[in-house]
Amino acid sequence: MVVEKEGSIEIGGQSLYTKSWLPDGPAKAKLVFIHGFSDHISRYHTFFSALAARGIAVHGFDQRGWGRSVRKPADKGLTGPTSQVLADMAAFITPHLPASPADPPVFVMGHSMGGGQVLTLACHPSYQDSLVRRVRGWLLESPFIGFSPEEQPNALKVFAGRLAGKVLPHFQLKHEIPPEHLSRDPAVVRSIAEDKLMHHTGTLEGLAGLLDRAAALARGEVRPLPGGALRSLWMSHGTADKTTWFQASKKYFDECTGEVKDREFKAYEGWYHELHADGPDSELFFRDVGDWILARCDGDPEAKL
Repeated sequence: MVVEKEGSIEIGGQSLYTKSWLPDGPAKAKLVFIHGFSDHISRYHTFFSALAARGIAVHGFDQRGWGRSVRKPADKGLTGPTSQVLADMAAFITPHLPASPADPPVFVMGHSMGGGQVLTLACHPSYQDSLVRRVRGWLLESPFIGFSPEEQPNALKVFAGRLAGKVLPHFQLKHEIPPEHLSRDPAVVRSIAEDKLMHHTGTLEGLAGLLDRAAALARGEVRPLPGGALRSLWMSHGTADKTTWFQASKKYFDECTGEVKDREFKAYEGWYHELHADGPDSELFFRDVGDWILARCDGDPEAKL
């Protein structure tokens, strides 16, 4: 039996919606999850329920500007700059970190835009000792490190948007990803098209921050730091992803993660963007994520590196 709990957290003067999926019994591990663009945490229900059934407690929140954290139209996509995005994530993760060796280990995972955010946080110098070193492992699902060829934006449009963003940072702009590019499952495609919480709206400031984070990762300017604070990394991507680019993720993993002692790249052949919702095959993804987390929960964590 899985227990679901809704709530809220006050971060930076704003109330953000939270939800947890808890095992029926003591948790073996905790997973803090960061969702993607125009997304919300409730869309991962099947995935999180499968993890909770294996003893992994999952905690997530609708990020500033997204999902049920939007209270009025002006809130849509109002994420703030990257510094705000990282501070929000850190503020949500920190209360879940273990207070003693007896507490279950904590893992952090991000999908798509959230994957790029999680990787940026894990590599940020300011958070190494206070947060990164206290997280047992980091997981990335289809992280946004580069656009797929199908989603590559027009360079002139990006340039004009950046100029306008300096004058009107909160100006809202629609960017809708075709639902059929996200999943091979027709039922999931329909649910995305009908989901009123997926508003596909960003601000010029937020979209610029999104592009800047991805570009910094793609250029290798943001990478795990020497010293081993980021101990374990699992990166996953579908080879047929039509939204974020498989090749960008693989290149980053091969060229930029050498400082991580325990690392793995998992390619899902022919899968689309939402590995957690790509049809019946997604049960394999659930199992892979659960196996990776649980393998790092028993005994001395350092002994598994």
